[in-house]
Amino acid sequence: MKGKIKFVQGNEACVEAAMYAGLDFFAGYPITPSTEIAEHLSYRLPQQGGKFLQMEDEIASMCAIIGASLTGHKVMTATSGPGFSLMQEALGYAVMAEIPAVIVNVQRGGPSTGNPTHVSQGDVNQARWGTHGDHAIITLTASSHQDLFDITVDAFNLAETYRTPVILLLDEVIGHMREKLVIPEDGEIPLVKRLRTSLKEGVDYHPYFPREDGRIPMSDFGGVHRYNVTGLYHDMWGFPSDNPRLVHDLIRHLVDKIQNDRHIITRCNQYHLDDARTILIAYGSAARSAHHVVETSRREGQRVGLLELKTLWPFPSGLIREKCAKARTIIVVEMNMGQVLAGVKQAVDNPESVFLANRIDGVLIKPVDITRIMRLIQGRGV
Repeated sequence: MKGKIKFVQGNEACVEAAMYAGLDFFAGYPITPSTEIAEHLSYRLPQQGGKFLQMEDEIASMCAIIGASLTGHKVMTATSGPGFSLMQEALGYAVMAEIPAVIVNVQRGGPSTGNPTHVSQGDVNQARWGTHGDHAIITLTASSHQDLFDITVDAFNLAETYRTPVILLLDEVIGHMREKLVIPEDGEIPLVKRLRTSLKEGVDYHPYFPREDGRIPMSDFGGVHRYNVTGLYHDMWGFPSDNPRLVHDLIRHLVDKIQNDRHIITRCNQYHLDDARTILIAYGSAARSAHHVVETSRREGQRVGLLELKTLWPFPSGLIREKCAKARTIIVVEMNMGQVLAGVKQAVDNPESVFLANRIDGVLIKPVDITRIMRLIQGRGV
């Protein structure tokens, strides 16, 4: 087997992947259950010439990585629910100014201080709608450390490709559990480098003028090109504008560059879907329990399958509609009041066939919890 083998926490797997992807600047404020990400990076980054800053709060952390990204660095911050709330305004700024960044939210119970040391998946909608205004966002998740490694590298690649912040939405169980991780050899996973402009000094540079392929080359802020960066609607030079046509085109661009490529951005794991009459849809640590239920049910002769979502936003409606088209029953497994459930009901042809199996008490949803719901549904003849 190639690569280095480690036995690590999920938070440490995230660190290993970020380093692999080329992270060279991290700013953050420690908060349970994401603190281990900052702890490991405070040691690892300086060893490889990167910069680690512990900021005074999460607002400053988000602003710091925005500034570092503009100067040409691959950047990341990590937080949990309350800190993620504080980051929303600056997150919107990064969306508007098209600044690549990776934001890790290791979810805990909420709202407010909530349940700091226990699991929840209550921030799914916040990841999509937390910042104000019309926009699109990329949000990824994972249920195993190996998938977490891959999806973290993906997050950096997507941030650079689409010039956008990307959210890694983990949960406390994934962050704190330990399991085997195989770290790929250098070059085994392709990395997307910052697309820099080829224009020389003295040539008129348009910081928001896309190429034919839609990508927008960047120039390191403070380098040879002087240009404006603003959170206001702006023209291709970056200067503020309230021209209706420019405003319309900019909003369409911010949304379409992600929504139009949802088929490229969507990632998932599929188990026994070809003949499944009952399909479980799950993500994060809940998908581990769902997978156990599927494998156990299969051994008992039941036609049960699992669609594990690794892309939560843009919401994979087309994938869900396609994979669930022949299913009689769809059960969404999550640890909230049904935040993905709502999207699934909108995606499928028969929303009455969609049910929720959930826990909201800070305890990992167990296979027995899911099985109980399945039997109740089957008992009703659904």
